[in-house]
Amino acid sequence: MRVLALALVAAWVGAASAQDYPSRLVTLVVPYPPGGGVDAMARIVADKLSAAFGKQVVVDNRGGGGGLIGTRAVARAAPDGHTLLLGHTGTISINPSLYQNAGYDPRRDFAPIGLIASMPVALLAHPSFPGKTIGEVIAIARKAPGKLSIGTPPVGTGGYLSAELFKATAGIDAVIVPYKGSAPVMNDLLGGHVPVAFGVLPPALGNIQSGALRAIAVTSPRRFSRLPDVPTASESGLPGFEAVLHYGLLAPAGTPAPIIARLNKELRALVNADDVKQRIHAEGGDPLSSTPEEYAADIDREEAKWSALVRKLGLKVE
Repeated sequence: MRVLALALVAAWVGAASAQDYPSRLVTLVVPYPPGGGVDAMARIVADKLSAAFGKQVVVDNRGGGGGLIGTRAVARAAPDGHTLLLGHTGTISINPSLYQNAGYDPRRDFAPIGLIASMPVALLAHPSFPGKTIGEVIAIARKAPGKLSIGTPPVGTGGYLSAELFKATAGIDAVIVPYKGSAPVMNDLLGGHVPVAFGVLPPALGNIQSGALRAIAVTSPRRFSRLPDVPTASESGLPGFEAVLHYGLLAPAGTPAPIIARLNKELRALVNADDVKQRIHAEGGDPLSSTPEEYAADIDREEAKWSALVRKLGLKVE
């Protein structure tokens, strides 16, 4: 009887907290500097949740450590729904196996709320770079082993691992240059300080369309609708090469189920809204909607896929 009473009390407290939620400002942590796909998705979500809740949802960029610092902060935050994480493939599915001590477990330390979007990685080049296709990039790298530099976002991101996968699949000797965020690598690419880079499309789209950068290929199974003339990696000389990133919303483990349910309801509504779909497409992504359980299953699948790749390539970061 005592166990039943405690369970009833806990359920009542959770329901009561959900009715009052949010009671103050909500912080949405992005574990990277401003710019890039994670930041873009976070700002879309924050705008719409602020309107839905009538309370401000602010984006807090806590970059550093390849996404570890901000992700750890959310894992250790109070489980009351007022600190959330914009999670993505790098922090949730890659880092736990890439780093010897990531400092969090994606299954144990977080409560999945729902998916937001998927986004391909692209191989980008400065206009002066002579290679126009992936096949030509590979030929250039093979002609001068160890000379080609490939810029990427931080270690542990999908862009970084895409570059590692590209090296291994193509069998080339190239130098991977990880930056602290997507914006810094784009700046150096624009300046010609690095000839090619792997990265998500949001910080690059405008420069691609203006001709300041050139997209060699996208890593999705099909071409991206806003860049229909850019081939997939498979079409461009590397059959079967694919790297698509997933973005979702998470809370610290232990967040009451009614609050998770409320957040999921609002998240699904915003992701399915036409204006949000348009914004996600404009940022280079495809909208995704899910239940918390479906997002948990997606995390399992993605972690299994990327951790297998990390092991196969023998990658490990201190």
